[in-house]
Amino acid sequence: MTRPPEAAPIEHYENFPVASVLCPAHLRAPIAAIYHFARTADDIADEGDDSAAQRLDALSAYRQQLVQVSERPGVDPATLDPRWVNVFTPLAQTLHTHHLPVQLLHDLLDAFAQDIAKTRDRAGYANEAELHDYCRRSANPVGRLLLHLYGVSDSDALLQSDAICTALQLINFWQDPRVDIPRGRFYFTAAAQAQHQVAAADLLALRQTPAITAMLKQCVSDARATMAQGAPLVHRVPGRAGWELRLVVQGGLRILAKIEALNFATVQHRPTLRKGDFAVMAWRALWM
Repeated sequence: MTRPPEAAPIEHYENFPVASVLCPAHLRAPIAAIYHFARTADDIADEGDDSAAQRLDALSAYRQQLVQVSERPGVDPATLDPRWVNVFTPLAQTLHTHHLPVQLLHDLLDAFAQDIAKTRDRAGYANEAELHDYCRRSANPVGRLLLHLYGVSDSDALLQSDAICTALQLINFWQDPRVDIPRGRFYFTAAAQAQHQVAAADLLALRQTPAITAMLKQCVSDARATMAQGAPLVHRVPGRAGWELRLVVQGGLRILAKIEALNFATVQHRPTLRKGDFAVMAWRALWM
């Protein structure tokens, strides 16, 4: 009997652990399936040379595959789009074995479609509420899916998970402006730019002005406060998964510390985690 395709190895650079050895062994495959669903959708939205229309068409086809595998168990891989058979075959098994709330996966696709449209239009976000609403769909579903797998479902835990995931998404934004801005992705809100009197021309030119430094300092402070709201969740996720979550939280905080060490100059430099940082993260995780 032919074995169904498995999710491919995780090869993208990640700041934070993904299905690491700390993850419970029986959950590594379903977590990898969720990760590759999200990672592949993100690549459709962001990688290669396709036009916005082509990306939206591909994402629509990708969504139809999700509908197909979520509507009935036992999907035949031969009926799947060959571009994504290695994504949707393991995802189908995960969906039905673990009864995942499929709307969370649709929320992720909504966020990727929004990314495509905003990049096409070179549009940004008006204020923090609008940016956080994007995070609600682009990041928070992943945390809620993981809590579902861990059997944690109370409302306080879900809100703490949302805070951690939103913080991680924001940290990625403040880590990567020198990558995002040339690609037409603008995550500094219009309200923040106005508050700190940031000139749009300076952002587009990736000039690290005092105003941009002040804005990034405030963004980092807000991301750290959001992470603090969610951090108590590490004590509620059982077993090894809780320890992995500690490292996820500490990974985010470590990136914020590196941004500070650069004097918030991330429009010119991208901080990354190195081997020595993981030792620091592990030590701090022990004392959470």
